[in-house]
Amino acid sequence: MEAFIDFFENIPTAFRAGILVGGIFVFWIIEGVFPLFEFGYKKVRHALINGILTVFFVIIGFGFAGTLLWASDWTTANEFGVLYLFEMPVWVQAVIGVMLLDLIGAYTVHWVEHKIKFMWRFHLVHHSDTTVDVTTGLRHHPGEAVFRMLFTVMGVLIVGAPIWIVFLYQSISALFTHFNHANIQMPKKVDRALSWVFVTPYMHKVHHHYTQPLTDTNYGNIFAIWDRVFGTFAEVENTKELTYGIDTHMDPEEHDDAVNLLKMPFQEYRPPVGSKFGEEEDS
Repeated sequence: MEAFIDFFENIPTAFRAGILVGGIFVFWIIEGVFPLFEFGYKKVRHALINGILTVFFVIIGFGFAGTLLWASDWTTANEFGVLYLFEMPVWVQAVIGVMLLDLIGAYTVHWVEHKIKFMWRFHLVHHSDTTVDVTTGLRHHPGEAVFRMLFTVMGVLIVGAPIWIVFLYQSISALFTHFNHANIQMPKKVDRALSWVFVTPYMHKVHHHYTQPLTDTNYGNIFAIWDRVFGTFAEVENTKELTYGIDTHMDPEEHDDAVNLLKMPFQEYRPPVGSKFGEEEDS
């Protein structure tokens, strides 16, 4: 266990990059062989557009690295946080730490982004993708990257997570992001069984349906239990009947241009009748 902790305390940058790039490569191949949807789109162009947003996301992540490290070091030095409430084996610390970081740094911030109008404007860039595949998992506006990092820092402080648990969580989170968004077809019984504990491709695809109420379900990234506990879990009988995108931005010219995606949170739009943001002013 000491070797495991030491590895993640001093995790090589090449290893973290390998998870990011390698995960995309592996699921890119799998979804090419066993696709859920036959999109008939320019897959490389689609990946490049999402890749441009990914670069901004990574840069902002590095910008918060010092804050994340400070938060982790402070909690460790002061024995502050959930992990210090009582003595527990190291492996239990790892499980609880990763689960709570997933709750705060993934589920909670995602839920909040769907409930607060200002934050939703940035998050809709992710939902605007009408051809969801493995690269969609990294399609986030730089503004959303700030939200996500702030919640992750808050999670570290609440949990009292040492840096090795933080890096362990981020590594697992990256892999599940690839897995959940990949356009892969898998046995429905297997997917459903896994979805009692983990977020699966079919489960997350429901979240990417273009209209409510399905848009406001299945917020989790690693653990499906948060959606089940908080009543936001949903499933559909036939995943292939889903339509990806967001009903306010279905124009291909809007979501197929990286520059426009960066400007999207600041553009005017009229939410459809019945939308949770239907009261938005015209200006």
